[in-house]
Formats: sequence, C-alpha cells, structure tokens
Amino acid sequence: MVLRTLHYHQQQRLLDLIFNDGSVKVLSAEFLRVHSPSAEVRGHGQPKLVANKRDVAIVSISPVGHYGVKLTFDDGHDTGLYHFSFLCQLANEQQELWQRYLTQLKNANASRDSLISTRQLS
Repeated sequence: MVLRTLHYHQQQRLLDLIFNDGSVKVLSAEFLRVHSPSAEVRGHGQPKLVANKRDVAIVSISPVGHYGVKLTFDDGHDTGLYHFSFLCQLANEQQELWQRYLTQLKNANASRDSLISTRQLS
C-alpha cells in the first residue's frame, strides 16, 4: 500500500492516512505525539515515556520532500520527521503499541491526563 493523502480532523484530533487503494487508517494526535520519532522521545537507545498528552493537538503539518512530514503539536513539540513508512508502521502496529504505552504509564504511575485542567472558552 502506498500512502496517498493525510487529512487532519482538528476537533477530533485525528489524522487519517488514506492509501492509494482507498483504505484509511486513523491515528490520534496523542498517539503520534507519544510515539514521536524525535531524539527527544526516542532517546539514544533509551526511549523516554511521554505522559500527560491526552488533549494534545496537531497545529501544523509540513511536507518534507516526497517522503514524510513534520508535525507541530500545540505543546510546542516540533522535532522528529514522520517518514511515510514510519506512519504506515505506526498504523499497522497501533493496537500493540498503544497497549504497551498504557502498560508503561501504569507501571510508572503516570497518566494520559494533562497536568493542569484547561477548558475552552466559548
């Protein structure tokens, strides 16, 4: 499968990966943030657990050549290039990666919830 299009739903904070065969896989902004390919998250052989990102959103998606995108999140994180092959890998392994992440949070006594409560003003 070849990735054809990315479509971000701002309100739901979901990124659609649309493939040339018409199939669609969906990744949340939170999932993408905590699985960032950046050195900050990946560490140098020692991945860092990223917590408190349940409400994170993507504020921009910038193409990088013909092979990937740079995602900028509203928490200021903007390092790490999401190669299209990496996005496909995340989509294919999403369930396993998510369960592993939830287990790591539990073992570290950490949370997905934000450290401070915020609400949008209407």
